[in-house]
Amino acid sequence: MRESEIIELFLKHLKKQGDLPLGDDAGALRLGDEWLVATNDMLVRKTDVPDIMTPEQVGFKAVTMNVSDVAAMGARPVGFLFSLGVPRDMDRGYLEGIARGMGRALEFYGLPVLSADTNESDDLIIDGVAMGITKKPLTRSGAKPGDLVCVTGDLGRALAGLLVWMEDVDVSPTTRRVLYGKLLEPRARVREGAKLSGVANAAIDVSDGLSKELHLLARMSEVRIDVNSGAIPLMEETIEVAELLGRNPVEIALASGEEFELVFTIPARRADELSFEFSIIGKVSEGKGVYIDGEPMPVLGWEHMSGR
Repeated sequence: MRESEIIELFLKHLKKQGDLPLGDDAGALRLGDEWLVATNDMLVRKTDVPDIMTPEQVGFKAVTMNVSDVAAMGARPVGFLFSLGVPRDMDRGYLEGIARGMGRALEFYGLPVLSADTNESDDLIIDGVAMGITKKPLTRSGAKPGDLVCVTGDLGRALAGLLVWMEDVDVSPTTRRVLYGKLLEPRARVREGAKLSGVANAAIDVSDGLSKELHLLARMSEVRIDVNSGAIPLMEETIEVAELLGRNPVEIALASGEEFELVFTIPARRADELSFEFSIIGKVSEGKGVYIDGEPMPVLGWEHMSGR
């Protein structure tokens, strides 16, 4: 079974949910005039950790991937919890490196750890939980016709870095360092996420690929999204690797997962209210589906259990 099929199977039976139905980056409960946002995201060494990633980077990423989901909901992160599955033969030094990385991430995001649990497992598993507070949560279903489609940062660097490593692409140390920075040490857009609450209409973080996230936004909001390929923010290093591999850099950007950038839709009249840098890559209109340069956009990106 694919990941999406497993989710559908469980949703048929999990009828009692929070004040915000399941299906977004995080769930939420209303607490007076605020919302408590909570998410959990699991890191498994076999599928989520390239061999070039240090244990400190593994620990940092385990926190980042959860904090990013909270940021995508327009919430300010306030706490972190985790469960740790540890193989019996795991090296003590490697495990301590993970602990150092998690500690460094908690300092970076200004978060306290609230609880933790440890058990034996066949592979290294870090199942994190992040919580946040917001006045108005952002969802994947709030995009409206007339909205601009925007994204923070640049896209494609994480996949380009992975391809450099996997295919041993001959690039300069500078190019490798730029690409590996996104692949091995991504950062959640916490400040930007908090500023989107009450201004943007919808948001999602890029964890499985821009293409997949845009299709989710369009389907859940019941709208059409049109994207201009020339507006997708790409770094020179990503374009360089694409050319060396004979690949389209835009397709790399569409498929690149674990970027942890934020994709959001916002009324055009309110875009000037945002005090951070972002790129306008498209627009929302009535209809359905996602199109790039007028053609249907393929669904690219990562899905567990599918082999893609």
